[in-house]
Amino acid sequence: MRVVVQLANPILSKCPVCGRAMQVTKLHCAKCHTTIEGQFDACKFCRLTEEQRQFIEVFLTSRGNIKEVERLLGISYPTVRSRLDAVLEALGYRVEREQDQRRKEIIEALDKGEITSEEAIRLLQN
Repeated sequence: MRVVVQLANPILSKCPVCGRAMQVTKLHCAKCHTTIEGQFDACKFCRLTEEQRQFIEVFLTSRGNIKEVERLLGISYPTVRSRLDAVLEALGYRVEREQDQRRKEIIEALDKGEITSEEAIRLLQN
């Protein structure tokens, strides 16, 4: 008697040829062999790289404690924030960076007449 064991492969989120997003078109039950074909949305966490999934696992098991994530991964606070921002962007969320927020504040101050255009230019260049 020959036993064949098939291990599940992780879902590819991007095409290995062109890099575009892959689409799930077939679902199959290993027990009863029911197969359903169509166009299905993949889980948004499937879009994450293996490194991002591992980061999220550490982040969650640390209950979001950034100091603990720093310690466990041996990385700095800015690196933790950067990786978290990258994960959020990969999941489709817009991440407002501190620099973007500062620029927004400068433009608003200019619009309100609180600073001159020269001051705004100087602040934006720094």
